[in-house]
Amino acid sequence: MRLLLPALLAIALPLHAQKAAKTKPLIKLTTTEVTTKDIVYKTTPQGELKLHVFSPKGEVQTTVQRPCAVFFFGGGWKSGTYLQFVPQAEYLASRGIVAISADYRILNVHKTSPDKAVEDAKSAIRWVRGHATELGIDPTKIIAGGGSAGGHLAACTALTSAYDAESDDKSISSKPNALVLFNPAMNISTLFKERSTGEGPMTQEMAEAITPNSFITKDTPPAILFFGTADKLKAGGDEYVKKAAELGLRAEMWSAADMPHGFFNKAPWTQVTAKKMDEFLISLGYLGGEPMIKLPENAPALKHEN
Repeated sequence: MRLLLPALLAIALPLHAQKAAKTKPLIKLTTTEVTTKDIVYKTTPQGELKLHVFSPKGEVQTTVQRPCAVFFFGGGWKSGTYLQFVPQAEYLASRGIVAISADYRILNVHKTSPDKAVEDAKSAIRWVRGHATELGIDPTKIIAGGGSAGGHLAACTALTSAYDAESDDKSISSKPNALVLFNPAMNISTLFKERSTGEGPMTQEMAEAITPNSFITKDTPPAILFFGTADKLKAGGDEYVKKAAELGLRAEMWSAADMPHGFFNKAPWTQVTAKKMDEFLISLGYLGGEPMIKLPENAPALKHEN
C-alpha cells in the first residue's frame, strides 16, 4: 500500500492537532487509584494492537456489569498515541466505568492509510463487546470517544459500513451505544473535494465511505460534541447536529469561544470538557451521583449551541 502523503493528511486535520497528540498528558483528572492492564485485541500485518484498560480498583468485576468507554487518539491518522486519553480514561474508571484507550494503525508507525484506522476502530469495539464478560462490562452500554481523527474514528464505528476487517466476527456489532466526540472530523468527503491535491491513496470513494455525516439514521446513538469556535472542522460538527436534529436524535454541541482545534487537550479545558462528558453520561444513566472534577477558579464555560 502506498503511503498517505502529508499533503493529503492536511485535508482533514490541522498540523497543530497532529503535534498535540504526541504530547504526553500531564493533566490529572483524578487522584483515585485505578487498575490498569494491556490487552492485545488484534494482530495485523503491521503488528499487534493493544487496548489500554483502566478499571475501578478493588472490586470483583465478574459480578458487576459496568458501562465501557473506548477512546481513540488524534493525530491526522498519521501520528499520536493512546496516552492522549489516559486522563479521561483514568477519571471514568474512578467513577466506576471501565475505560479503554485504544491503539490503531497510523501512517508514521504502520505505513497505513485512514481506511485501516477505521477498520481497527471497528475491530476494537467488536472485541470489547465480544469480551464483555471478561471485562465485566455491559455490552449494551459501550461509549466510543476520541479527539480529532480519533473522534472521526469513534463516529465511524457508529455510522459507516465500509472497511470491516476480514478477521472480525461480523455477528458482533461495532456500533457503540453513545458517542463522546472532541472536535471530530465529520465531513471528510467535503474536505477532500475542497483540499485534495490528487496525490496519495485517498480517493473520493474512500473519502465518501468514511464520512460520518453521510450515514446518520434514526438508529444513530446519542452524542455529545465539543468544538472551539475558531476550529474550521466545526462546520462538519454543525452539519452533524443539524442532521441529527431533523431525525429527532440527541446530539449536543458544546463550544468554546475563540478556541482552536484541539483546545480540549489543555487546562482548564480538559477539566471543563471532562466534567461535561460526565454530566452527559449521567443523563444517559451510565453514571450516578455528581461529577467529581473540581474546576479551576474562574474556569471558562462551554456554550450549549442547540
